[in-house]
Amino acid sequence: MSEKKPIGQREQKYGKKPFDDKRKEGFQKRDGNHQGAFKKDGFKKDGFRKDGFKKDGFRKPDGNKRPFGEKKPAPRPAMDKPREDLPTTNARKVALQIFRDVVRNDAYAALSLDEQMNKANLTQLDKRFCASIVYRTIENLIRIDYALSFYLKDEHKLEEQVKDILRISACQLLFHDRIPANAIVDEAVKLTRMLGLEGLTGVTNAVLRSMVREPERVQWPKPEEGARYLSIMFSVPMWLAERLVDAYGEAEALKICSYRSEAHYTVIRPNLSRMDDAAFEKLLEKKVWEKDKGLVPHAYRVKMASEIARDADYMGGNFSIQGESSMLSAQILDVKPGMQVLDCCAAPGGKTAYMAETMNGTGRVYAWDLHEHRVTLLRAMAKRLRLDNVRPAVRDATVLKEDLVSSMDAVMLDAPCSGLGVMDNKPDIKYRASVDSVKELTEIQEKLMDTCCQYVKRGGYMVYSTCSMLPEENELQVKAFLERHPEFKLAPLPVSVPERFRVLYGENGLQLLPHRDEIEGFFIAKMRRVK
Repeated sequence: MSEKKPIGQREQKYGKKPFDDKRKEGFQKRDGNHQGAFKKDGFKKDGFRKDGFKKDGFRKPDGNKRPFGEKKPAPRPAMDKPREDLPTTNARKVALQIFRDVVRNDAYAALSLDEQMNKANLTQLDKRFCASIVYRTIENLIRIDYALSFYLKDEHKLEEQVKDILRISACQLLFHDRIPANAIVDEAVKLTRMLGLEGLTGVTNAVLRSMVREPERVQWPKPEEGARYLSIMFSVPMWLAERLVDAYGEAEALKICSYRSEAHYTVIRPNLSRMDDAAFEKLLEKKVWEKDKGLVPHAYRVKMASEIARDADYMGGNFSIQGESSMLSAQILDVKPGMQVLDCCAAPGGKTAYMAETMNGTGRVYAWDLHEHRVTLLRAMAKRLRLDNVRPAVRDATVLKEDLVSSMDAVMLDAPCSGLGVMDNKPDIKYRASVDSVKELTEIQEKLMDTCCQYVKRGGYMVYSTCSMLPEENELQVKAFLERHPEFKLAPLPVSVPERFRVLYGENGLQLLPHRDEIEGFFIAKMRRVK
């Protein structure tokens, strides 16, 4: 077997995945909530500089000129002396370390960022900048590599550390219009030298200065090029761009691929076994956080809440952090006090907690997960929230447990999936998925559905959900399941579900899209056992 080359040594073209896509660990299910610990605040989100890439950047890809009569924008600080409020070289070094950990070692961006931030002695300015560089570079990696290819004579022979310095620096030139071009170039040269690559500082300097002075070299694709345009301009792997076009059409696929949320908030909800919304709102009045009601019952969107997991009320079990789509799937199952409920793939436990709280300490919620360390999270969650009716266990949900057949009033199956519904918040996800990995996942999903449905008693319900936007993981799975299992029928959504979501419920389930629904990309289907 040939040794797998690190990403920096592979051919980098617009359709190629810059991440190792064979790692199954990257497809753990998620609650869909990005806690916002490392925001991308203060930077343009649309992928274009405010000055239209003229002179100090790139032209907008549609090539439009400034309308007649429109004032020329104020010039961006160029080759002048550095400002005192600019991020430091050390911040860039930490950002480079995290970026390389993700693309070279297949680490998760959020986890690596958290770990490196705790080690580094950075100011708040540097921390914000570091997080922005990491996420922005990963988010736009295919586009950045495409642009760099017009300035590199032989990128395959380029030392991988230098290539990564060029990537994070090109990201700043393309997407950070608050930093002078000369500062970006100078800091890249310093960083190259700091890493002991003095002989390559000339390469770093030459490539980046060419990007600044000759932006017209880059031949950006046109919208009429379809999937290729989506892949390059919005850094979506080519296979995924093609799949989204096939599933949703070009216009909707463009909206899906180009979506970048401007909102930066954390979603929290009260511990429903302790307080209702009114009591929780009184508790929130004591906080300095900015807060608004979410789109889902009991959801609150808060800002300015740094290190929220260390808040006394959180640690004391008065509230939980949970994405709205995740909450909605638990609400749709609509459990009642005294029920026997199974959450088949439960970690990290948001839905388990929601259902256990709704039952107000009665009945049982059996919470299974395949891995011991994830079940440890479930136990810690139940202890923090004081949910005595939760029963966590390490169990493979694809293997039938005979003694529980036809014993459950309700089953929650939040299946392992590609996670592509939350790729805006977790951009490394889109590089981990592949045609082969999605096929493997659909096979696991099918087996889970066929096994776990056997636990549902007659008249009981099963909810199937994913945080994906791919039909083969969602409505096509449900359609095939209902054909295999005529004892189940699609059930209507409860009236507690907001009307804006109920009207989207189709013949095979509910597909949520972030750009349209202002909520994480989830799929949810509720099925009733009728015989």
